[in-house]
Order: sequence, then C-alpha cells, then structure tokens
Amino acid sequence: MSKRSQNAVLLSRRNWLQISGLGALSLSWPSFVKADNSDHRPDGFGRAKSCVVVFLFGGPGQQDLWDLKPDAPAEVRGEFQPASTNVPGTMISEQLPRLCQQVDKFTIVRSVSHTDFEHGSASYTALTGHPHPLPGTNTPARPEDFPTYGAVVSLLKPTSNPVPSAAVLGPVMHQGARPPMAGQNAGFLSKSFEPYRIAADPNADDFRVSGLESPQDLSISRMERRFNLLRSMETAWNSRSRAAEGMAQLKRRAHGLLRSTKSQRAFDLSKELPTIRDLYGRHKFGQTMLLARRLVDAQVPLITVNWSKLNADQWDTHKKNYPTLREKLLPPFDQGFAAFLQDLDQRGLLDETLVICLGEFGRTPKINKDGGRDHWPDCYSVVMAGGGIRRGVVFGASDRKAAYPLTDPIAPWDLAATMYHLLGVDPHVHIHDRLRRPFKLTQGRVIKELLV
Repeated sequence: MSKRSQNAVLLSRRNWLQISGLGALSLSWPSFVKADNSDHRPDGFGRAKSCVVVFLFGGPGQQDLWDLKPDAPAEVRGEFQPASTNVPGTMISEQLPRLCQQVDKFTIVRSVSHTDFEHGSASYTALTGHPHPLPGTNTPARPEDFPTYGAVVSLLKPTSNPVPSAAVLGPVMHQGARPPMAGQNAGFLSKSFEPYRIAADPNADDFRVSGLESPQDLSISRMERRFNLLRSMETAWNSRSRAAEGMAQLKRRAHGLLRSTKSQRAFDLSKELPTIRDLYGRHKFGQTMLLARRLVDAQVPLITVNWSKLNADQWDTHKKNYPTLREKLLPPFDQGFAAFLQDLDQRGLLDETLVICLGEFGRTPKINKDGGRDHWPDCYSVVMAGGGIRRGVVFGASDRKAAYPLTDPIAPWDLAATMYHLLGVDPHVHIHDRLRRPFKLTQGRVIKELLV
C-alpha cells in the first residue's frame, strides 16, 4: 500500500470517530466476547421490545412513596398519609396524586431486599444485577467491573435499526467529588459496548445532542465513500482478528445515526406538541422522561434515566426528609413518571415496553434526629410496568415498619433476570471477559409471579 493510501485510511478512521460524536467515549479496541447459547426460555420470553430503567440515585424511602404504614408509631410512619388510587384497595403516598391515577398500569414490588448499605456498591448492584465484589464500599468504576445493563444488551441483543442499542439519559454519576461510580459502564466488555450517553439537560432552551450532524463540508456521498473504504480495509483486518467486533458494531451504529433523518428526529424534542411537553413538566426530569419515550418510539432496546443531577436535590434524604420530598423531589417525579406511563399506554407502547423504577436501596424505618431517614437495603419497593408485567398488582409485603420482607423476598438479581427474560435475553447464559473467563449473566430467577 502506498504512503498516500495509508494516510487516507488513517484519516478516514480519525474523521469517522470525530463526525460520529463517539470519539468522546475514549473507545478502545474490544476483546472478542461471546454468550453461550441456551434453550431455557420460560413463558413470556422476549415480549418487551424496549426497557426503560429509571434510576433514583440516593434511595427513595419506601414508607414515604409506595409502602406507607399509617398504623405504625409516629417515628416510623412520618408525615405523609396514604391516598386511594384507581385500583381499589391499593394506596400510595398522597404526595403522588398523578401516579395515584396510574396505579392500574404498574406493579409495586414491596419486598426487595439485599444487604449493602453503601451508595456506590449498592448502585453497582442495582445497575448490573450483581453484588459488588467489595460490598459496603464506594470503589470507583474499574475495567474488571461487571457490565451495566445497557452494555449487556448491546452485546447480546443489539438492534439492527440505525439507533443506539443502549442509551443513558443524564450525566455520569459521581458520589460527591469521587471518580465515577461503578456499575454504569461496559466494564470487562470493553468501551466499545458503552451505552450512548446524553448528558445535556433536555429542558434547556439550547438542548441538542452532539455528534448527530456531520460537518457542513461532508456530503452524504463523501461520508458513504469514507465508510465503505474503512469497512473494506477492516474486513481484511477482521479476518485475522475477531477483536474488533464491538468496535465495528459501534461504527455501523454511528454511520446509521448520521444517515437516518428518522433516527435524528428521535432526539429532537422540538418535534413534540407543547401540550405534550407541558404534560411531562417543564423541568429536567419531565423532559428527560419525554426524551426516553421518544427513544422508545425509535425502538432503542435499553434506556437508562439517571435522576442524579437531574435536580439539585437527590434522594439521599438524611435530613429534612419531608420538606425535601414535598417541595423538591416528589412533584417533578410524580408529574414526569405519571405522564410517561400514561403516554406510553395511550400510544399502545406500554405492553411492549418494560419500565423499572428503582433506587439502590430504601430508607430506615425510623426518622433520625435531623428529620431524615438513613440507608436501608433490608427492604424497599420497586415499581415495574409494561413489557409483560401484570397491571395494578402489589407483590410481596413488608412488616409493620417497612423494615423487612414479610412475604416473597426479591433480590436485585431477580429483577435483573426478569428484565433480561422479558427482553429476550436468556438470563442463564454466560458472557466472557477479555481473558475468556465465563461469567453467568445473573444468579437470579425470573419472577414468574409478576408476568402476565
């Protein structure tokens, strides 16, 4: 090959990463990974086309949202009262008036439990379905971490549409000034399987998703020629090494994003009617949930919404629990999440879209001296909807203080197994790291009692 041809290939490779907006992900060439095949497919397998994970970082209190205890002592029951819903006999917090009218669309699991009291390692568990190898710590993200849900879906269930296989809405999560928390990246799958992240505020007047527009001097025909040249060169390279499989998939996705007007429109909230934007709420969480619905429309398989930094206050309410919930947290959450469920259902999308709303743990039964509640993983509530999940159901029960499961204890890895199952990914397969070591996708069980 001539020097000029070599330079052309290098230039194409460099420009491709720049125009795709993926260079900022600090990509590295991935090691080849493979999932073992399995025929274990219980009923309902693959019913969900997309999954939206709404992660309320900090840990919302079960006894203040989904599992109120009005007959408990005052230091346990707190200030909020239970309110009737559109499902007779099911009550949730009076501070969630819009969601009270959507209870017929979701299931409340009131008996989720694990043993990790620390934000960092518990968040890892919530976002990977695996206990952290160093529980009770705030160990930052590491290359050997188990991959987050979106990375696994990008490996085992990638979409053929010109959209990302997984997207994260919200900035990278940190605990204070520490490095990025574990559980939110591709871990041992390598960076080429990282979910596509949109960190900007969808409620901002100047909101736009960078990386979706090619330079003005780059025509579609020129871009096609560059991509075809790069693909032809890498076809020969890949015949000698299978290590670039993830990178090749990622570049194909970037190529599709740049070429597809329909895909680019999915990220454009200005296409929504003002009445719909108002329904979700003109705040960060509401408009982020609206963006999530647009990505469901575009058939993105796995979408994660991170509450972290979406609002000035997070769910870690060690003090002033009730003013913070009443004035800052619950109003936008109630509006945005209720609108999301309502909108999906009215569009006929809820039955094929799995929705999971969770934190890394719950809050202590007793209110502390600062008027707050502390970390409590022993029992908390998770909401699930759509994609094969029963409607209007309460599953499991906690004791009279919402401190421990009374019936049907559920672990985070059981939620993960159920999610993978409904997405059409066998939770019993193994995936491999760069050293070809096998890791079981999840140690949990599919919670068949939740399925339609």
